[in-house]
Amino acid sequence: MTKEPAAVAVQTRSMAALKAWHERYTEAAIVPELPIIDAHHHMWDRPPEHYGLPELLEEFAQGHDIRASVFVECTAMFKVDGPESLRPVGETEYVNGVAAMSASGIYGDTRLCAAIVSYADLRWGAEVRPLLQAHIRAGGGRFRGIRQQAQFDEVLGSMARRKPPRGLLLDAVFRAGFAELAPLDLGFDAYIYFSQLDELRDLAKTFPGTRVILNHAGTPLGLGPYAAERDKVFSTWSDGIKRLAECQNVSLKFGGLGMAACGFDFHLREIPPDSDTLALAWKPYFDVCIDAFGASRCMFESNFPVDKQSYGYPVLWNAFKKLSAECGSEAQTNLFSGTARNVYRIAP
Repeated sequence: MTKEPAAVAVQTRSMAALKAWHERYTEAAIVPELPIIDAHHHMWDRPPEHYGLPELLEEFAQGHDIRASVFVECTAMFKVDGPESLRPVGETEYVNGVAAMSASGIYGDTRLCAAIVSYADLRWGAEVRPLLQAHIRAGGGRFRGIRQQAQFDEVLGSMARRKPPRGLLLDAVFRAGFAELAPLDLGFDAYIYFSQLDELRDLAKTFPGTRVILNHAGTPLGLGPYAAERDKVFSTWSDGIKRLAECQNVSLKFGGLGMAACGFDFHLREIPPDSDTLALAWKPYFDVCIDAFGASRCMFESNFPVDKQSYGYPVLWNAFKKLSAECGSEAQTNLFSGTARNVYRIAP
């Protein structure tokens, strides 16, 4: 019998505490004229915590030119009635409502949730198709794919709200469900840990006609025993990223490194970090990603409000601009908007 990994506790602040913490340090936006599509954020209403349209508008109004955004599933607003297999459609309905409000122009020029990625359990196999079709109908032309969290590590287990099993990406029934995506022109957002990069590569190679988007740069872990093995983790992660990049149907989101699981400990500081600190810490990771995938297959993501635990929104985008300053204007255009626009089919 396989022993289950031990859970690791992660310290977090409430939204109210985060607001006070961020007030201790912020930055004015640099290169404010650079258009941005935030390729990955969430919204939820989990009393007493709320993060939705008002909070996103506040983030986007801090100096950077956020033109559009991509919503990614977080189990928000699932239905409580009707067939259990169709209840995740409630999230798409909720997010499309916010997108419709944004498209009215009343809240400014930014098009929130211009692309929507929701949840489906692909372990339904071919029977998942009705759910995918229901998402498409509910998405108002904005639904682009699904994310089924798959992150599992043999040392730390999974720190997800839903606990994915080990080996999900290799499961035959899951793959039968995965096969339903491409015929509907849907992609798959992959949230995994660095130790699973080869599993994702196997999946992508098996389904070369399906768009796969690696979330959070492959999540190089830095908690528990990994905290003392950062060089080893980096080497394993780097090799996995390079192998995965051989699959031309895979693109990568650079971001999410503010999650406590990555072990940078920004969230434990008395004063939030500045953009120079973030850029310095992330440069080795960014260099590997950009060298392996190229700017045309990389995009920046905020992963807010999850990464809000570690830094402010304007500071994050300043760090990205500093990281990519030497890449050239064409590469920057791809990293900040072009790749996301192409992958998620977001109209200009």
